[in-house]
Amino acid sequence: MKSFLATKQSLLIAMGLIVALTVWLLSGQFGADDSRTGSTTAVEELRELLVTVRVRSPEPRRISREIVFSGRTEPARAVTLRAETGGRVITLGAERGAEVKEGDVIARLDMRDRRARLEEARALVAQRELEFKGAERLLSQKFQSEIHLAGAQTNLAAARSLVKRIQQEIDDTKLYAPFDGVLVERPVEFGTFVAVGDKVARILDQDPMLLTGTVTQQEVRRLVLGDRGTAKLVTGQRVEGEVRYIASEADPATRTFRIEMAVPNPIGALLSGVSAEIHIPLGSVTAYHVSPALLSLNEADELGIMAVNSQNVVQFQSIRIVRATADGLWVTGIPNDVRIITVGQGFVHDGERVNAVPEGEVAAADRAPDSLATP
Repeated sequence: MKSFLATKQSLLIAMGLIVALTVWLLSGQFGADDSRTGSTTAVEELRELLVTVRVRSPEPRRISREIVFSGRTEPARAVTLRAETGGRVITLGAERGAEVKEGDVIARLDMRDRRARLEEARALVAQRELEFKGAERLLSQKFQSEIHLAGAQTNLAAARSLVKRIQQEIDDTKLYAPFDGVLVERPVEFGTFVAVGDKVARILDQDPMLLTGTVTQQEVRRLVLGDRGTAKLVTGQRVEGEVRYIASEADPATRTFRIEMAVPNPIGALLSGVSAEIHIPLGSVTAYHVSPALLSLNEADELGIMAVNSQNVVQFQSIRIVRATADGLWVTGIPNDVRIITVGQGFVHDGERVNAVPEGEVAAADRAPDSLATP
């Protein structure tokens, strides 16, 4: 008998459990209170088995979409004046930092022997003209061939060309401002000798001032010439401008496209080379505000958030960031009936059923007084 009980012990235990379960189920038919108690206990036990997460229903808002990128201020035009002839500086028209007008003399070089050479060249022209006229008369009288006339004509042209070259040298002794601007560099002083190609001055055109930067391949197709934008400079200045240039070719090193935004600068308040954050709005869109800490990636490396639907089933929601601010992100792609998991998103996966507790209930429970506390 003992051996029989030993071999059938597992079977007897299983049969005992089945009988006990049957009695428990039948007991529900004899009391409504016992039935409700059993159901409540079953639900509570099920909840204990599920992962508990905190959720929040996002509030949609209409916000403006925009492209944000870093840039800096640059002059609309900049030119470096270089000597086109040699000579010593005998006149300086403006000091560094001064505003200049188009046509103002920036520097003048000494003439040296150019005046004398010009008079000599003019005399040579007069001589060549007489020789040419004489050759024409002799040709008309059959005393000279056409070859001699052609030679005289060539000599006259060479003499006239020499006069033009010397006159150009004389003109090159004066360096003029090519446009209205600011003289930012002038490395020469009175008495400095300069050779051809030496740097004499640098002039910037600061009105308008340009805000320049680069945007990605995805962003450049959303911009058009004439778009209005704003920028905040590191100096604290805030300015508005208009997109005047969009590069047609990407930088081969970064695969980004250069953007230029023109900003009026009539009194020169904006300086060149100042860093700025540029914003170009692209219209409005319905978006939701979320913390960057809630973002995650799915198996396809798509950016999104973990949420639960009306059946408390976890769903991965792909999103698109439309704006980043200091206190969070504005994103699109979230359905209206979805609740975002704010606590516990790292412990659940897509398709899992969870126990979703609204943040408001948790906050209310935290604020409730302790019933056991001494009044």
